[in-house]
Amino acid sequence: MAAIGRFQNGDDVFHAKVVEGELFRLQGDVFGSPTYDKKPLKIKGLRTLTPVVPSKIIAVGLNYADHARESGKPLPKEPLFWLKATSSLIPDGTKIEIPFPQHRTDFEAELCIVIGRRMRNVTPTAAARYIFGYTASQDISDRTIQNSESQWARAKSFDTFTPLGPFVETKIDPHNLNIQLFQNGQLRQNSNTSQLIFNCHHLVSFISTNMTLLPGDIILTGTPSGVGPITSGDRLEVRIQGMAPLVNSVK
Repeated sequence: MAAIGRFQNGDDVFHAKVVEGELFRLQGDVFGSPTYDKKPLKIKGLRTLTPVVPSKIIAVGLNYADHARESGKPLPKEPLFWLKATSSLIPDGTKIEIPFPQHRTDFEAELCIVIGRRMRNVTPTAAARYIFGYTASQDISDRTIQNSESQWARAKSFDTFTPLGPFVETKIDPHNLNIQLFQNGQLRQNSNTSQLIFNCHHLVSFISTNMTLLPGDIILTGTPSGVGPITSGDRLEVRIQGMAPLVNSVK
């Protein structure tokens, strides 16, 4: 597996390959044919950023049958997706902020696809060639607003509502990965990406027939059952098999 992260040291922002706590700085375009410094850097003391800066965030809903059932909604006949504000992104280790404490606000652990090449009208068979890699994410949701509106973008686009990272795994099979969410150490969500109604390649293909996808764009693939409310002081940890955990606290 090859993990790619984005880091900051003062005013210096850069991508690097992550190997056992050491960083090998990337030279060139992360989505092109980059080279890597041979001398490693220590990750300690550096700020970890979201691994990519997308032009758009695409979120997919009701993509696990068990979550559709717990939501009381029928299974979709084709992928259901919407756009989230890019200003909702936060990296690993930072805080999720609840704008309306009187509302119910839920966690949603999700596998995230990172696009690596400009694409439009790509078949499912060819989709893998356009995917840069995969990372962990959350689609934090204000249920009070979501349940009162016919579209979901506002309820899911508040600042800090899309935790992402910490790194992109570029060599991983997305079709059979355990996905879990722990809230204050307690297991709340526990499933496998083999349970996706529409798998990653299908999603990428379907979305590309509706809009052009650009390098760095991200697709949140949906959440399994077990979603629940968050409160200030919570510690949320997304664990996806073969990836570094995504950990965020709540205030």
